[in-house]
Amino acid sequence: MKLLDRLFHFIETLPPSDRLILKILLVCCVVTFLWVVAFISMRFSVEVPEQGGAITEGIIGTPRFINPLLAVSAADKDMSALMYAGLMRLSPEGILVPDLAESLTISDDGLTYNVVLKQDLEFHDGAPLTSDDALFTISRIQDPSLKSPLRGTWEGVVIEKISDLEFNFVLKQAYAPFIEYLTVGIIPKHIWENATIEELPFSEYNSEPIGSGPYILKSISRNRSGIPDSYTLTPFSNYHGERPHLDKLTLIFYQNENELVAALNEGIVDSAASISSEGIDKIFSAPNADKRHTLYRTPLPRTFAVFFNQNENPLFRDAAVRKALNTAVDRAHIVEEAIGGYGTSINGPLPPGFGFENTNTATGSPLENIENARTILREGGWKINETTGLWEKKDGTDVRQLTFSIATANTPLFETTAEILRNTWSELGIPVDVKKFEQTDLTQTVIRPRKYDALLFGTEVGRELNFYSFWHSSQRNDPGLNVALYASLTTDATLTETRIEKDFEKRRVYYEQFAEEMKEDMPALFLFVPEFTYIAPSNTHNISFKGLAKPSERFSQIETWYKDTENVWTLFTSN
Repeated sequence: MKLLDRLFHFIETLPPSDRLILKILLVCCVVTFLWVVAFISMRFSVEVPEQGGAITEGIIGTPRFINPLLAVSAADKDMSALMYAGLMRLSPEGILVPDLAESLTISDDGLTYNVVLKQDLEFHDGAPLTSDDALFTISRIQDPSLKSPLRGTWEGVVIEKISDLEFNFVLKQAYAPFIEYLTVGIIPKHIWENATIEELPFSEYNSEPIGSGPYILKSISRNRSGIPDSYTLTPFSNYHGERPHLDKLTLIFYQNENELVAALNEGIVDSAASISSEGIDKIFSAPNADKRHTLYRTPLPRTFAVFFNQNENPLFRDAAVRKALNTAVDRAHIVEEAIGGYGTSINGPLPPGFGFENTNTATGSPLENIENARTILREGGWKINETTGLWEKKDGTDVRQLTFSIATANTPLFETTAEILRNTWSELGIPVDVKKFEQTDLTQTVIRPRKYDALLFGTEVGRELNFYSFWHSSQRNDPGLNVALYASLTTDATLTETRIEKDFEKRRVYYEQFAEEMKEDMPALFLFVPEFTYIAPSNTHNISFKGLAKPSERFSQIETWYKDTENVWTLFTSN
């Protein structure tokens, strides 16, 4: 202090002109110092997500089983995805990477999957997560008494414990898509082991779950009947991955889409998934909606097609008929009318966005396509009967008339698509009878016994593109899913290779070969791939979707979502 006092005294003794010069120099030094600090801060700092913020999401339906083993509804699966973690998870690049697993090693013969868990894993209640929990989870799935919807995917898989952190899955035969099943959430053995199979579906832990996912249950709001109408989640402090940036998630449940759309427009919720095109239009037609909401879109690994049953209707054995029907269809019109433009038209089995480009190369106008289809029929020996107006073709002494029926579900998407097809083919001169069924009736009385001329249906091939179940000849009869009853030795061999080849890049060759075989044989008329849609608040960042196989996987990277940013010096960041 004495030194400062002397300095100030010295300054006071200086002449006024000298004091002015000294003050100017002091100001310059201060400004220079501040400039240097600012420069260093800018040079050596980075912008990082700031901790905090919240999202309120609306979901249609009420969760009943927030339990990966029993989850069926969208609400069940969404909540399970937030609160449970699996051995594998979806990465931002759209591929599966280890989650609870530290490593996954597949044997050369593709039969053994060795899993080593990360150390110090915990459940939300602080209990350790070990091999015993993983093995317990799968054993419950495999128990036929539980009737888990996942049981079919784990049937015949043997589990071998090696240590508390290591175990093997052993398959009867190589199956490359098996890795997809390792995303199932692991449940805590110490919580569930005392519940009998009969008691398990009625446990309170189905509504008050304890998992190991990024978010933990904070509170539940219930209505007068005791049914949950909202859940509040907060970050799990001992989560094995990156701590979530968002401090709170609130999930509010609605009975139908109209209620959810109204809640979005009123600002009660600020995000929602899988809203119909009509609902999206209502949301974004509201004032300033584009400033409040951002719409995300990404294709799903689902293909919608018309499957020809050549066994039931011999007309489809005629290549000219199949080709003409395919040529006449305006897929872009179907995408626009049936799903509001939220999809991609295709003319082959490979869904775009999963390692393949769009295969739809149709460029003709609807009128040109109809005329080209007529030419194909004429060249195939078909002629219009001037009296009946029907296409006819002589088959020995018999005369075949070109008319058939389509079976489909009585939902808006299928009804609209079927009506467009019927009108298109009617314009071509082919009468088509559309038969609509309740989903259960369609499955039990039509699909399972294979009683249909043609079937308008959707197939979920999954991220690993499991075409085997839908096109291998061994799957022609129920419970197989080869609803076109397609049989080809060449295709069988190709599809077998897709099941055993571990490397996707090598499988890609077989997938493309399979697509060419489909194009040549045309056992089905491929129409479109639907898109997953997600409405999120515009002030939430780092939301991206790639490789989604199901809507609940939108939360795969939720811990990286954030509202605001801050500047931090590089040495204080971990990355």
